[in-house]
Amino acid sequence: MHEYMSTARVWGVSCPGFPEEVSRVRRWTRDILRGSPLAEDAELIVSELSANAILHTASGHESGSFHLAVAVSAQVVAVSVTDAGGTGTAPKIEHQDQDAEHGRGLCMVSALAHRVVVHDGDGGRTVIAELFTDVRRGAHPC
Repeated sequence: MHEYMSTARVWGVSCPGFPEEVSRVRRWTRDILRGSPLAEDAELIVSELSANAILHTASGHESGSFHLAVAVSAQVVAVSVTDAGGTGTAPKIEHQDQDAEHGRGLCMVSALAHRVVVHDGDGGRTVIAELFTDVRRGAHPC
């Protein structure tokens, strides 16, 4: 990532809703953010949001897909995953027991990101996680 950018740069990729795409978008995000101190957090967030799209929406159905965007500026790294919809409930942050195997993903995303926003759309939902470059965050255990 270039620290002296004057405008935001945005990358996007659409993926079929196959589980193996999660590792592909992790690598893609890592390549875009190479050298950024936010790269590891962004990569983990991308992994979680992409997996959620595949597991919990029509993105994971036959011929389903999801879209990932990464926006980078001097102030923020924002990752967004848009799913194919097909669920009646919005994603929500749940505080689960430490030993729980499911249901802690958005809590983890919320702990890593400085802000998480969910937008409902006609064809699905977009979850946006923003990582600010100049803010220190506290611990938020899930």
